[in-house]
Amino acid sequence: MKVIDLINNNKTGKPLFTFELLPPTKGHSIEKLYRSIDPLIEFNPAYINITYHQSEIVEVEQEDGSITKRLVRKRPGTVAIAAALQNKYKIPIVTHIICGGFSKEETEDALIDLNFLGIKNILALRGDPKNTRSFVPKDGGHSHASELVEQIVRMNRGKYLTNDIFDMHQTDFCVGVAGYPEIHKEAEDMSSDLEFLKLKVDKGADYIVTQMFFDNKYYFDFVKKCREIGITVPIIPGVKPISLISDVDLLTPTFKIRLPEELVSEVKKCRTNKEARSVGVEWCTMQSKELAMHGVPGIHYYTLGMSSNIKKIAKEVF
Repeated sequence: MKVIDLINNNKTGKPLFTFELLPPTKGHSIEKLYRSIDPLIEFNPAYINITYHQSEIVEVEQEDGSITKRLVRKRPGTVAIAAALQNKYKIPIVTHIICGGFSKEETEDALIDLNFLGIKNILALRGDPKNTRSFVPKDGGHSHASELVEQIVRMNRGKYLTNDIFDMHQTDFCVGVAGYPEIHKEAEDMSSDLEFLKLKVDKGADYIVTQMFFDNKYYFDFVKKCREIGITVPIIPGVKPISLISDVDLLTPTFKIRLPEELVSEVKKCRTNKEARSVGVEWCTMQSKELAMHGVPGIHYYTLGMSSNIKKIAKEVF
């Protein structure tokens, strides 16, 4: 089932419970993902997101001591993983498709494969810069997520990159996009960031899922601003529990988000990461309960492969 249908058909009075996982790194088994997912199945996740990661430059030392650089995909196999998970759990899988590292032709081929496998849900993202200070598209690739959305929607209408085939199959993808309650780290200001978001929706995005935030007021203000400029699609809050003491120092510069002083103070009192995880669970549970009370369409959890803390939160909220 498509995400937008799951949202529109939800009559439970509770938000949908969903979460995101990273593919295993090269050389590791899919069993690692199963171990993360299995403890959360009892909470009936509506869908599961699988991230995509483009190749990056790594330095390799040669036998003579010299250093060479080569491109390596550290987390391959996203399409195959999505199919395996959907087949095993009978739960819709949302596959991330990014602009970075893909030409338009490669994007089309990946989408065709996903369509063959019955994967109907895509999160369309530009992707972060890799090996460069600013984003650089692959030759023949998209520069913005709005262009990627447009390509997917065109395929839904039976319009492919080639024009020499008649009666082309219409895909049936549901397209989600990202939104940033505290502004994208590369945006000039919130106004321009919202206009880019509206463009993605105008191109055909069905829903928005937000970047993580730790103060719900940013989400509520963000939704209000979106509605004021004519964005009407569902906006799903994305949240993440603090799991390490170092998170309070790393998250702000990495994602350009603000952490409440109360949360930072409590985490910095912790002597171990176990104590920090407990603080993170308590804070995220509080966030989730407030969001649920306000009737959000779903709550999406960024797990980074950890499910024990998400399970504790889900027990209290879902």
